[in-house]
Order: sequence, then C-alpha cells, then structure tokens
Amino acid sequence: MRIEDVTPETSRPVRRPWLVQRWEDLAFLHWAVPPETVTPFLPRGTVPDTLDGLTYVGLIGFRMVGLGLLRGPGLPYLGTFLETNVRLYSVDDRGRRAVVFLSLDAERLVPVLTAQGLLRLPYKWSRMSLVKESGILRYASRRRWPGPRGAATAFSVRVGAALGEPTPLEHFLTARWGLHTRAWSRTVHLPNEHPRWPLHRAEALEVNDGLLRAAGLPQLSGPPDSVLYSPGVPVTFGAPSVAAR
Repeated sequence: MRIEDVTPETSRPVRRPWLVQRWEDLAFLHWAVPPETVTPFLPRGTVPDTLDGLTYVGLIGFRMVGLGLLRGPGLPYLGTFLETNVRLYSVDDRGRRAVVFLSLDAERLVPVLTAQGLLRLPYKWSRMSLVKESGILRYASRRRWPGPRGAATAFSVRVGAALGEPTPLEHFLTARWGLHTRAWSRTVHLPNEHPRWPLHRAEALEVNDGLLRAAGLPQLSGPPDSVLYSPGVPVTFGAPSVAAR
C-alpha cells in the first residue's frame, strides 16, 4: 500500500461538492502520543497515521462560517457557529490520510442533530464562546447534550508570526484532505479541499480541558507539543465513499 504524501496542497480536488463552509480563527493544540494509545478509537479499516514513530491528539477550536449544501450559499444563521473538536490522525487501506473525530462540540443544535443522523459523527451541543483581544483568543465550551453533560474546555492562545514554510510536523497536523468515520455498519471517507493554510506560530497561555478526558482518552501530561493559529480557509467537502466494511 502506498500512503499519500503529506503536502501543504490538496492532491484530490473535490469533483462533486457535498458541503461548503469556511473555517475561521482556528487554534490547533496537539499532543504527541504512541500509536497504541489511539488505535482502539479508530474505525475499522484505518490505523494511526504517524510521523517519526508518533501520532497526535488534537484539540481544535474555531468558527464555522456559512455552512451550506452542495455549492451553497451558506445558511445565514444555522450555518455559522463555534466549534471545538477532539481529533486523531488516520490512514486507510487505500493510503488516504485523514482525521477521525472523537467529539465535535458545536453551539447550534440543528447542525448537531443533522450530522449525528446523517453520518453518525459525534457532534455535541454545547454553550460556547470565543473572545479576541490584542492578539489573544480565548475559547470556551460547556456541553449541554448528549453527555457527559458539563464536559468543558477553556484554552487561550497568543498569535505569533506568520509561517513562511511550515515544518514537516506542521504539515502533518494541518494538511488533511478528508475524514474517516464509522456510519451505517461501514467506515466511510469524506474528501475535502481548501487552499493552503495560512499558519502562524502561537503560544498556549491557558489549557484547562476536559474534552479529551470526556472522549475516553488517557490523561495527557504537560503542555501541548504544537500550537498553531490560522485565520482560516474556505472548504468544500465531497460525497462519502466506503473505506471499509
């Protein structure tokens, strides 16, 4: 099996748009872990994606803007909301690198119910906030439904200098062109495409997180191994295909 290269550019343009959206004000926090830590959480037909023998657990906060069907336009109210997700890194039997979401907390109930029902994605309805001031962004959420009720996160980052050429690790953590999920008794792959990430270095000022623990992950010690920020990109998702039964 040949595993696709990790590059900053998309290698699989989406031919049949399924969803459009924009991701803005993203904070990427990542912890390095041994692959065996995350193997039990991955859907059938996928294995941990690794770099230098390690894989990563990500906590990503951002604003979803203009979510819409097909080529859009985006929904004016229901399609714009805050989101924080816990994600892992996967590769399937066809060599496609992707992410696996353990949870996706969002502040709009209708998108949560739609994503749960359509693709069994682990969306959660939460109270959320994002405050931007003087180059510092503060993300917070507290889960409302489903449980564990009250699972919460609060983290803040200071945005630093723009990256001219990200490192191999920074490519690995952000240049992802799809997701894997288990739905309808099979593992499916949803491709996406977007422009190259505009990335900035960032510093974690505070990390008080309960979402990783609520997702069932073991306690991760120490500060994040990587902290990045992006002002955002437009994103198109394509139709799902079967990755494994």
